[in-house]
Amino acid sequence: MNSKNRSFALTDALYLSIAIVPVLFGIVLKVLTGPGNRGISITGARIFFTVDFPVQPLVITETQINSWLVIITILGLCLYLTHGLNAAHPTKRQHLAEWIVEKTRAMTSANMGEGFESFPPFIAAIISLSAFSSLLSLFGLYAPTSDINVTAGWALGTFILITYYKNKCGPFHYLKSFGDPVPLLAPLNVISEFATPVSMAFRHYGNVLSGSVISVLVAAGLDGLWKIILGWLPGPVSDFALIRIGIPAILSIYFDLFSGCLQAYIFAMLTMLYISSGFPREDYQKRKENKRTQLIRREQ
Repeated sequence: MNSKNRSFALTDALYLSIAIVPVLFGIVLKVLTGPGNRGISITGARIFFTVDFPVQPLVITETQINSWLVIITILGLCLYLTHGLNAAHPTKRQHLAEWIVEKTRAMTSANMGEGFESFPPFIAAIISLSAFSSLLSLFGLYAPTSDINVTAGWALGTFILITYYKNKCGPFHYLKSFGDPVPLLAPLNVISEFATPVSMAFRHYGNVLSGSVISVLVAAGLDGLWKIILGWLPGPVSDFALIRIGIPAILSIYFDLFSGCLQAYIFAMLTMLYISSGFPREDYQKRKENKRTQLIRREQ
């Protein structure tokens, strides 16, 4: 192996380590700092420490730590997939990276239409961040999507974008839209406007959290059933719940893997649909044509 190939392989190893080490760090951190649990334990994110600020203290919890671990992991995967791009001799990882880009562009174009060509990176970031955050539970780590503060922050960002595109024709046009189709419905339209980010946040948070709760309850129920059936046996046989092996794993495949990825896709779809549907495309085009016409008249 020459020096060029050795350097390429070492860079690949570095990028893969960036993707893998954060998850290992999270597991080690939980083992070293996590309290021993007995029986059923359904709690929120653990608090590591608090930083005093003038307005209010900044609380550092599992949510912030694990969110940064997910971000670093995604960064490592992106660096690995895009390392050594070559148009003449594309590699398998390059085909995978191109497939992800093409599918994201196609999905954005199909759901948002023209005028949103810059959105594929944003949508890809939402899907990957949400999916990887939910998949952390497969490693026994706290999923950031189980925290309402995380999903509420994402929903708030989406709400800001929705409001921005609704104001493309000016604040007056935006306020006037609350009276459509009947002015009497304006109060309901205002409530619906602010209900959008609330529903997005609670939908994502509730589905992920409910899956974790159900998995814990089923595991605890199987443990109790084992003790009822074979609890009379002496020794460690009565303490080792054999029926807990397999069934919780099957549930984890659905709640952690399938449901986590599904919720990421749904959140991204709602983001695209809300932003594109809120954009007054026809009125915006008419406004641009009127400005262009007025500019031509001034120049003449």
